[in-house]
Amino acid sequence: MQNRFFGLFIHKMRSLVLKYLHGNLIFTTKTSDYDKNMAIGLTPKHLMDVPLNNLSDAQYLVLAVATAEKLNWNISQISSKGIIAYTNNGLVNWNGEVRIHINQDHVNLKSQSTGSDMIDLGKNRKTIETFLKEFEQLKNTFSEEELAQQYAHLQNSFVPDDQNLLLLPPPTTKQKVSDFFAIFIPVKGYTITPILMNINILVFILMAITGADIFSPSPEILLQWGANFRPATLMGEWWRLITCCFLHIGIIHLALNMFALLQIGILLEPLLGKTRFFTAYLLTGLSASVLSLWWHSNTVSAGASGAIFGMYGVFLALLTTNLIEKKERNQLLQSIGIFVCFNLIYGISGDIDNAAHLGGLLSGILIGYALFPSIIKHSNQKLKYLTIACMCIVTILGSYLVYKNTPNDWRTYENKMAEFYERQEKALAVYKLVDSLTTDQVLVALQKDGIKNWEANLQLITDIESLDLPKENLARNSNLKKYSSLRLDSYRLLYKALEENTNKYDTQLDQSYKKIEEILTVLNKP
Repeated sequence: MQNRFFGLFIHKMRSLVLKYLHGNLIFTTKTSDYDKNMAIGLTPKHLMDVPLNNLSDAQYLVLAVATAEKLNWNISQISSKGIIAYTNNGLVNWNGEVRIHINQDHVNLKSQSTGSDMIDLGKNRKTIETFLKEFEQLKNTFSEEELAQQYAHLQNSFVPDDQNLLLLPPPTTKQKVSDFFAIFIPVKGYTITPILMNINILVFILMAITGADIFSPSPEILLQWGANFRPATLMGEWWRLITCCFLHIGIIHLALNMFALLQIGILLEPLLGKTRFFTAYLLTGLSASVLSLWWHSNTVSAGASGAIFGMYGVFLALLTTNLIEKKERNQLLQSIGIFVCFNLIYGISGDIDNAAHLGGLLSGILIGYALFPSIIKHSNQKLKYLTIACMCIVTILGSYLVYKNTPNDWRTYENKMAEFYERQEKALAVYKLVDSLTTDQVLVALQKDGIKNWEANLQLITDIESLDLPKENLARNSNLKKYSSLRLDSYRLLYKALEENTNKYDTQLDQSYKKIEEILTVLNKP
């Protein structure tokens, strides 16, 4: 049996899905960028004690269950001592855990937020007040005989005392720590999600151990660990498309992404199973990275958010089918849709790789529809693995085509710079020939190997100004343009001085050489 904390933690996420996972009922006709969309805080609560008011324990219990059902709460536990229920307002709306504990001559009422709220704006108090109001309205609609009959019926669903969470003492600090770490331990129906979380956390720890700043690792460190960066990725390092999905730009980035992965993993992994879930995660992560590669020319991209958006896309697709009962399906569809839209809109406002988010989401939706037939026919293993194989082929082939056809301005730049330095070497070699050649031969060399090469270099630098390059390279190119122009002027002056056999250009040449030395000092700075 799962420990208490883990069971309570995931109940909110799984309650709308797990009741459809029994038998075959579910088969009736889940990137520099950040995901700043969640915050983990304290847990607001509201407590109240009320008297039984001439009701017996059994009568109060029956009325409490009826009230919870009328309020459309999800009742997770019923015992002779009370109930535990969860409000049902959708995944992205506020929800609370309500504990109704019948204790001798009074009742302890407690509503506690189940999300990551730091304040509840009075919602827990309102939940208790709503319960009491509905309770009073129902109290007069039951006769004593009906209450007795209902209690006899409820006794069949009582949990044993050793599993009654209302009777358990508050957890110790040691138990709380132990229970928290349970979310990282694979169990049946929740296997791949904790493994993926553990890999992401382990990579981050290794980065920190080797010197990365845990709050803001440098682009150089991220590149060393496999971040996605078009100049590097397109230069044969294609593996960055996958490795970048397991890197994070600081501990906050990691925590938010892992929380989002936990939420969708709890919902989606039981539906897909281990193989489909893991495959969908990797394929949507790859698709997210490829779109980011195509969209961003000089951005260092890292993070699991593209793959996580992909899993939300898978779930959105499945929610448009009849895989889950219509009432719960519409509620989940609305909640997940709001969550996705909010994050995409929020991503526009900051340093967030929305291209990766969008790539993951769209590919996830397509993969979700592709997986649906094999989920419906869950016993057909051949269909399952054929679907997975086809998805892999299509995704990898599509990624390859985008990869090969994404313009690589950096490679163009490097090739152009190689041409630049080759011409520069030929032009500078003219100086070595001055003492060994006649004046006419030097003039020919100055024109052919000097002036023409510097004219070509000046045009080359002008041409590469249209390339999409980092700011540092653009600044260097500006200095190279000045340098080439100064060199060209000096060669033309030298040509005129030799041709006219005069010293009248010496001052201009000295000034030109001085400016060349100054610009070379700037260019040679590390």
